[in-house]
Amino acid sequence: MQTLLIIVQIVFVAAAIGVGFHFSRKRIDHYFSSRPHLKFRYQLLQVGGVLLAVLFIILFVPFSDTLRGQLLSLYGLIISATIALSSTTLVGNIMAGFMLKAIGSCRPGNYITVGDYFGRISEMDMLHTEIQTEERDLTTLPNLYLVTHPVRVMRQSGTLLSVDVSLGYDVSRHKVEELLVQAALDTGLETPYVQIQHLGDFSVSYRVSGLLKEINNLIDKRRDLRARTMDALHGAGIEIVSPNFMNTRALTKNQTFIAKDVKKPVVAATSTDSMVFDKAEKAESVSNLREKLAEIEARISDAKKAKPSSEQGKLADDDEKEKLQARAERLSELIARREANISKD
Repeated sequence: MQTLLIIVQIVFVAAAIGVGFHFSRKRIDHYFSSRPHLKFRYQLLQVGGVLLAVLFIILFVPFSDTLRGQLLSLYGLIISATIALSSTTLVGNIMAGFMLKAIGSCRPGNYITVGDYFGRISEMDMLHTEIQTEERDLTTLPNLYLVTHPVRVMRQSGTLLSVDVSLGYDVSRHKVEELLVQAALDTGLETPYVQIQHLGDFSVSYRVSGLLKEINNLIDKRRDLRARTMDALHGAGIEIVSPNFMNTRALTKNQTFIAKDVKKPVVAATSTDSMVFDKAEKAESVSNLREKLAEIEARISDAKKAKPSSEQGKLADDDEKEKLQARAERLSELIARREANISKD
């Protein structure tokens, strides 16, 4: 009889914990279903919920004190062993994810270079960071990789675009610098300048650089700068001998290696960057919309706390709060639609 009573108590406690866990999970799922950008918190809550459910079962199921102590010791041992054994993988990536969130230097839409990888961040998760490369492919990098390697983040205010060329010693550097600066200006770069990188045995290495403020056109402008540099030098009759130039064929006197057909560069009708980094641009737009939504919610909160000095002021405040609330709802719907489109990719 006593054994039956213990079994009933165990079943009752397990059922109560199971029902509580089920309804809690449904509420959490419902809350986060409209907030995909909080996926990191959702995953943490899932892990924490499972650990708590197991702990509650050990604490509240009517075991003997000796058995309960042994189970708690085993539970603690398993948690400790898990952390110790996976510290370089799972837990390491989780801690690295916290570190990246705390530093805040990386966000969706940023151009980053880490190790041999270059691209735009399209997603940041608890365990990994996804970047979209120049081939339009999605590359998943563990957060631990980003923490243990130097990460170069391109500034939103602009970056320097450069191109290197090697020219002969018989060409005046003043003429070269004038042509390279003009090519950079024609590309749309600001404050261009030319550096002499290296005086080689057979050629002089030049680098022309300029500030590109519209970094979302990086690929188009980089291609444009290279094309205009070639056109400017070839148009002036200057032969490019970059990076190495060697030819053992018999040549006629004064023969040069310059393309005969020098035309103005053809500009693509559509932006290459928008095609290559489509998912990253969508992620960046959603991130910007979330910031606007947070600002509006803060204004709504401030408006609720404010006390109007008159009845007319109260009506004006109510009207302002309704407009802000309507705008917040529209933004939330827009964010949900764009995140749904991103998830399809």
